[in-house]
Amino acid sequence: MIPLRDTHRSSGPPWVVLVLIACNLVVFGLQLLTPPQQARALMDAWALVPDRLLWHSLGSYMFMHGGWMHLIGNLWFLWIFGDNVEDALGHSRFLIFYLLCGITAGLVHVLAESGSPVPTVGASGAIAGVMGAYMVRFPRNRILTLVPIVVFITTVEIPAVFMLLYWFLIQVVSGAYATGKSAAAGGTAWFAHIGGFLVGAFLAWLLRTRKPQPLIHQGEPPSDWPPSEPPPS
Repeated sequence: MIPLRDTHRSSGPPWVVLVLIACNLVVFGLQLLTPPQQARALMDAWALVPDRLLWHSLGSYMFMHGGWMHLIGNLWFLWIFGDNVEDALGHSRFLIFYLLCGITAGLVHVLAESGSPVPTVGASGAIAGVMGAYMVRFPRNRILTLVPIVVFITTVEIPAVFMLLYWFLIQVVSGAYATGKSAAAGGTAWFAHIGGFLVGAFLAWLLRTRKPQPLIHQGEPPSDWPPSEPPPS
């Protein structure tokens, strides 16, 4: 299933999402410009390698990608789900949230694949966090989705909670199947997706907005005093 768009419009431009997309495009452009003989050194220096973790790579790996399809797929999901989450959290909190999801996803991958020498790159762990947050904050939104049915392809509107739980279930099943093998060797860091999704859902619940109550200083009557109607006797 491929999401095409959601039915909930954000209240303004998703500036942080746009900046993140631009950063990923710029970094991928630099990767393409790197001479082939230096590409391995670039991966060793900035990608996430579980068996020799460099702490700065927990931030850098999420802006690198392994190819055009990898990049386009990740940025498409970020664009579909990121604007509403940014709208709900606010620009600065969304940026911190995104980076925390990506870092946590990287740590989960390192723990799950501690002996793997395979470099891992991609924003999918952070974007999985965005998807987890979307499920928590907008479970009833409907996602226009491209669905293949045998030899036919159609579009249907699916409630966000169903689509995202289905996606998460695929990650869990695939991660369980990959246990004992190298998940990264198969091209996908399943446990990074699982970790990112769970921490994103948790943080979205933790950071849920609450309507602020007006402050009343001690000895001061409330702003609506005297009441418009007499209190009942």
